[in-house]
Amino acid sequence: MLLVEGQDDLHVVGHILAKAETHVLSHDDIDDKEGFNKLLRAVTVEMKVPGREVLGIVLDANDDPKARWQSVSDRLKEVDVMLPKNPVLGGAIIQDTPRVGVWLMPDNQSPGQLEDFVSTMIPGGDPAWSLAQEYIAAIPDKKFASAKTSRAELHAWLASRKHPGRMGQAINRGDLGIEGALCQQFLTWITDLFG
Repeated sequence: MLLVEGQDDLHVVGHILAKAETHVLSHDDIDDKEGFNKLLRAVTVEMKVPGREVLGIVLDANDDPKARWQSVSDRLKEVDVMLPKNPVLGGAIIQDTPRVGVWLMPDNQSPGQLEDFVSTMIPGGDPAWSLAQEYIAAIPDKKFASAKTSRAELHAWLASRKHPGRMGQAINRGDLGIEGALCQQFLTWITDLFG
């Protein structure tokens, strides 16, 4: 089972796996917990499911990767699973029973969120990306927190596609590529965890 924070996470991960033709997880094995707090509460319950062999956890680092890491670490301690002290570059995998993996979006080190990860999937040199960034930067009275700038930029870029839509759809259509280093690192983590 792979626990994620929301629908966008579920669709992005599902479409990345489908595009990579990686069959280590099915769509039914990805569980949208509808937010960080609900995901945290579910960790101990999911760890105790009879027959559970593997549990993956994907969540946003937001403004403080170490605090997010500590929150997950504290929950896993309740079921005697010890994470390393700090987030692990490339994602953590704890060889225990069940095996446990943790990935902090975007890259296990930086502050950010799913959209920061997905923005690395935009093809290099795409002129609409720089224009989307300029457009968001030029808005005089932004109605969103500065920490959400990357989200606004990505959604402005998505709106410029031939068929505007959600991030997962853009992966499926090939507007977003899975060939980049960070996406490949994520795929390696998923494959190592669930393979």
